Amino acid sequence: MPLRSHSAHWGAFHAEWRENKLVIEPFAEDPHPSPLLGNLTHALTHPARIGQPAVRRGWLEQGPGADNRRGADEYISVSWETAFELVSRELKRVGESHGPEAIFGGSYGWSSAGRFHHAQSQVHRFLNTVMGGYVRSVNSYSSGASAVLLPHIVGDLNEIARRGVSWQEIALHTDVVLAFGGLALKNSQVASGGLSEHTEADFMRQASQRGAHFISVSPLRSDLPAEAAGEWLPVNPGTDAALMLALLHTLYQRGWCDEAFLKNHCVGWEILTAYILGEQDGIVRDAGWAEAVCGVAADKISWLAEQLYGKRVMVTVAHALQRAEHGEQPVWLGLVLAAALGQPGLPGGGFGYALGALGHYGKHHNLVSFPALPQGKNGIDRLIPVARIADMLLHPGEQFDYNGRHLRYPQIKLAYWAGGNPFHHHQDLARLRRAFARLDTLIVHEIAWTATARHADIVLPATMSLEREDIGGAPTDRHLIAMHQLAEPFGEARDDYEIFSELARRLGRELAFTEGRSTREWLRHLYGQLDEKLAMHAVKLPAFDCFWQQGIVKLPQVEDGGRLLRDFRKDPQRYPLPTPSGKIEIFSQKIADFHYADCPGHPVWLAPQQQPDAGHPFWLIANQPETRLHSQFDFGDYSLSGKRGGREVCTLNPEDAMRLDIREGDVIQLENMRGIVLASARISDEVMTGVVRLPTGAWYDPIDPLAVRPLCRHGNPNVLTQDVGTSSLAQGCCGQIGVVAVRRYIGEAPPVQAFMPPV
Repeated sequence: MPLRSHSAHWGAFHAEWRENKLVIEPFAEDPHPSPLLGNLTHALTHPARIGQPAVRRGWLEQGPGADNRRGADEYISVSWETAFELVSRELKRVGESHGPEAIFGGSYGWSSAGRFHHAQSQVHRFLNTVMGGYVRSVNSYSSGASAVLLPHIVGDLNEIARRGVSWQEIALHTDVVLAFGGLALKNSQVASGGLSEHTEADFMRQASQRGAHFISVSPLRSDLPAEAAGEWLPVNPGTDAALMLALLHTLYQRGWCDEAFLKNHCVGWEILTAYILGEQDGIVRDAGWAEAVCGVAADKISWLAEQLYGKRVMVTVAHALQRAEHGEQPVWLGLVLAAALGQPGLPGGGFGYALGALGHYGKHHNLVSFPALPQGKNGIDRLIPVARIADMLLHPGEQFDYNGRHLRYPQIKLAYWAGGNPFHHHQDLARLRRAFARLDTLIVHEIAWTATARHADIVLPATMSLEREDIGGAPTDRHLIAMHQLAEPFGEARDDYEIFSELARRLGRELAFTEGRSTREWLRHLYGQLDEKLAMHAVKLPAFDCFWQQGIVKLPQVEDGGRLLRDFRKDPQRYPLPTPSGKIEIFSQKIADFHYADCPGHPVWLAPQQQPDAGHPFWLIANQPETRLHSQFDFGDYSLSGKRGGREVCTLNPEDAMRLDIREGDVIQLENMRGIVLASARISDEVMTGVVRLPTGAWYDPIDPLAVRPLCRHGNPNVLTQDVGTSSLAQGCCGQIGVVAVRRYIGEAPPVQAFMPPV
């Protein structure tokens, strides 16, 4: 087989079979290909793959209903005919008896880079066109707080993040990049839909060589790449908002604020300064006050303010900061800090929300975007914030607040999941298991036996992207990739589209779902829509067959990063922001009118309820992994290379390790009231004292899946993280930070079994 093109979220590539081995060659124009490509080499036939439909024994024998055995039951292999009959019959039962209000269309997750076989789009299209709708989730685990906050105070998340100031502009113009949460390259090596060129490192190097000063404010030294040649400013986890308030106090007291910009382009500055000066409560939020909170010396805070004054400054705030209690506050204050310096709208200056968090951000946009698979119309308007799924299942009928609305959790009978793994991205996994036990039925499409598949009642084996045709592309990637099928499906695995088409046929809605098109016909149709959009700009694509043969086509782009704030700065009357005032809202009357104690009308410092104590003296940072995308292909070669003894690696400071008598490579135990996790110790001064780092993505592997306080022998930190919302405004995820006790594990550690199929 000759080299054929394909794409993943972490890079485009060509592949061929040589001596029964899949050989992958990165895209030739990618200056820094991602090593995550190594996870694909032996994934196709891994023992964790699912090769046949399976049904949980308890569900098969006793029928639908709540069942505490989910997660610990046996599975019975069945034929596709039996599986289709069971699924279609159950969908019909729930639909006729309870309506679409009882169906949750889960499937949150990245799945494939292909735009047609995008699993979340497929399942939502199926539920809309066949079942009449479903209860949906909104926002993401990555940016749940900012997605709700930013439209109130400056503009839509995608406009601020995806169409923010470009890396090219930073390399040319920026004097200081103040990065709260850092700019780790492990994060920007991935982008949903694909990423053919990894350019961040080169732009950082260019900026640094020109004289730009990178300052990373983070508990982790590793959050700042070596290419930036910058400075690490350690800060206590979750206290960035206090530091920002102290910086604002220093700038204000020294007369270093851009009062003209604050007057002409913002509302509420005087309200915030009154808070900072303590005019109502007597608490002055100055550098001395912040030192006690964030662990940064007062004179260092003053020094930092001096570095910002009179410079072209880019203030960035990572996703990580808002994945915590009161996560809205550092995002809001990052914008205010940029505004106080008068930077928004200047070349290379302003507010860069989530810059470096994904490969999308800081890139130029394509002239037009590749069309998405239409999902049909949802016949009902029932929703939850995505991170509140356990609350929904455990507390049906209860009221909750969200973005000024008073909503109620629905009574869900059936959840349908494809292309996602909530036992990776959700928090407090023992609580999540109890929540899933309440369902009548959980149906899952999966390529492998993830923890989510192990909790399903019906498991349908799905193909990997390597086993099907698709088109890969992203709005910020100038290469469109023909994703050729590189291997036959594993076992009896089928494409999601094929599965849903057959279910739609059995439920009498096949044409509504398929529109009479095969997979290849859908690819032609979507490509044709792109061709039509480009033709309006006098750009002609090659014919589909030519594109498919050559594998890659280059798309035109526009260099309009930062356009919203650039136009607004130039003429705030002609180009107002999409906020109630048309300006940057340092004070939001709309948010104030919600009367949320945990998110008032202007940014504040609110101490988190979760704090280290004598029993749990360490902060836990559960950040993104370096060796995989989330939990995808955790069994892949590159992911396994980052483990020790099959376990995830936890990093702790040498001083803490010495005090606890922990040595490099020891198996250590992290625990709190939610559970226990085993990991392999790595000792490094890249983390602060009092902080341990255990990345997410290790497949959940409890010794006793039904335990109230489970022990995961593989190293999944979400056993330990808390399942609460960021605030009543956004109800975002709080999975970035936890508190734990740490000790050396005594005795022989139990072997990891995460990748062994269930009985």
